Amino acid sequence: MTQHTRRRKALVIGAGIGGLTAAVTLRRVGVEAVVYERAHEIRPAGFGISVMTNALAALRALDIDLGLEKRGGILLRSDLLDSRGRLLRSLPFKDACDRIGAPSVAMYRGDLQAALLDALGDCPIEVGATATEYEVTEDGVRVRFEDGREDTGDILIGADGINSAIRRQRTGAGAPTDGGFICWLAVTPFEHPKFTQGLNAHYWGLGRRFGLHDVGHGRVYWWGTANMSAESARSWNGDKEQIVRAFAGWADEVREAIRVTPAETIVGVPAQDRPFLEQWGEGPVTLLGDAAHPMLTSLGQGGSSAMEDAVVLAQCLSALSDPVAALRAYEDLRRERTREMVEVSRRLGAVEQLDKPVQRALRDAYLRFAPVSVLMAPFERALTPKLFTIGTQ
Repeated sequence: MTQHTRRRKALVIGAGIGGLTAAVTLRRVGVEAVVYERAHEIRPAGFGISVMTNALAALRALDIDLGLEKRGGILLRSDLLDSRGRLLRSLPFKDACDRIGAPSVAMYRGDLQAALLDALGDCPIEVGATATEYEVTEDGVRVRFEDGREDTGDILIGADGINSAIRRQRTGAGAPTDGGFICWLAVTPFEHPKFTQGLNAHYWGLGRRFGLHDVGHGRVYWWGTANMSAESARSWNGDKEQIVRAFAGWADEVREAIRVTPAETIVGVPAQDRPFLEQWGEGPVTLLGDAAHPMLTSLGQGGSSAMEDAVVLAQCLSALSDPVAALRAYEDLRRERTREMVEVSRRLGAVEQLDKPVQRALRDAYLRFAPVSVLMAPFERALTPKLFTIGTQ
């Protein structure tokens, strides 16, 4: 890769995981970055995230080490269980991670955010800045904000989530697609005989699922899902008793994780994605992460795919002298890979949330007896990063 004489400036809209990672990777290859965030302060989010092997392997390609293995819990064991905690199948995720050459880490989202902020150093982050529109200029791009601020740069990266203002200007308004279930999310200190170091456990029920993940330092990241209408999911008001009822009779460790979690620390979000977007950008503008390719949770790749996006974007900008050509190269490299993640996540979500007893029985039998290679195939493809190499274009 080559460094370019004039230092380019990137405007990054959104200080989520994708936006912060983009700023880190861009600065690593000599691109100046300014991050704009609509929230009035950068606060730790109160739930967990999986930073999968593809994200860590991609960061290593730029010689970036965030030290996440010390901040979170390395995935050592991955079990699929029924709602009572009976084992359906153990999957060799760690073996796949070892073959690729990087671990998968479950962690508190605030710890990942802190690691990225440490890596950013003195990179400017402007808060309370709600982007309203952009304008392509002769020498780059201008962004306007709700409070009257403006800024110009060589490129604009919309990393502002599933309801991205940058995407909206590109494609028009439109509501996300309802996934048909809610996700309850929390991180809490936790002890239980079944909760062991490196645990990655998924419990599959009837129209409901639950996950327990070791995020290190004596804490568990748990999530639960339940089929419900989009309206009900959006209007969930923090009623912990609803969660208790949804998982009554489930494995003791599931019920205990819910019991010990303070109600005010539980986040409820509707499962959503969008139809896949074929063209992410125009001129000096592109999208990244959920702004480009929001996906359901089944592959655990929402944050990791955004981090991989950020690495490939930086690689393309470092390797190609024309920034517009670099953005199109980035999009071309990411399009088919992220399309597969979106589509596989959607298909898996439909299977995972089955709510008819006969279908559930067939699903569970398949999990018990299908070849491990078949069960692991979509996950191994997701875990293997696709990066920029000379000759890609």
